[in-house]
Amino acid sequence: MDKPSLYQQQDTLTRYLRDPDQCAPPAKMDVARAQIYRDLVLSNLSSLLSGTFPVLVKILGDDHWRALVRIFLRDYRAQTPKFGEIAQEFVEFLASEPLALSDGTWPPFMVELAHYEWVEMALQQSEAEPLPASDAALLLDRPLQGSPLAWPLAYGWPVQLVGPDYRPQAQPAQPTLLLVRRAEDWSVRFCELSPLAWRLLQRIGEFPQLDGRAQLEGLAVEAEMVGSPEFIDSGLALLRQMHGEGVIGIFA
Repeated sequence: MDKPSLYQQQDTLTRYLRDPDQCAPPAKMDVARAQIYRDLVLSNLSSLLSGTFPVLVKILGDDHWRALVRIFLRDYRAQTPKFGEIAQEFVEFLASEPLALSDGTWPPFMVELAHYEWVEMALQQSEAEPLPASDAALLLDRPLQGSPLAWPLAYGWPVQLVGPDYRPQAQPAQPTLLLVRRAEDWSVRFCELSPLAWRLLQRIGEFPQLDGRAQLEGLAVEAEMVGSPEFIDSGLALLRQMHGEGVIGIFA
């Protein structure tokens, strides 16, 4: 029998490290040494990910968390060589609804909770720049833009409330609408949004050519509040608040 090539040996070892339950270590490799490598790979990946998903880790417990990381290691092929981006690929893996996670033993809110926890790290590591300073007096007359460091998000589950002591099993009728933004001190802040505030931010992203007045008038049409001065006044107050927090700005 031909001696296995170096590539074949590496491939066999890699398969074993990913899925030791189904794959054997390379022939003639010391089994105890192979098991050490196996445990180190899983432990290092678990440690790398757990810092981004502390709430999920607490909810699952150590055994289920390690089982989840093992499934990720076994079934997923990462596209990035950067350790800092592995957490994003982990979230994408969960969102792909892998068959291995479809047996009903996992929390129904797990995918959204993982995304919610990842967002904080993503904003802290983002290289995007805050919006330049602009004059709030021009909010109604100029096209608006959203900050790349402020993300309006919509979830089916109340992810900001989920924790070891609150594990909902039924999805609420109303979605959870949040704004997540990185402040000047680089802290990441979360706040709940009303449906109209969330839609206004969404519209600013969808229709960047519209000035602030047109955005509010369009929102009034959607809310069936056309012709209401109070609606426009409240909308302007909201624009001013978001402008002051750096959430929106004015196109130069």
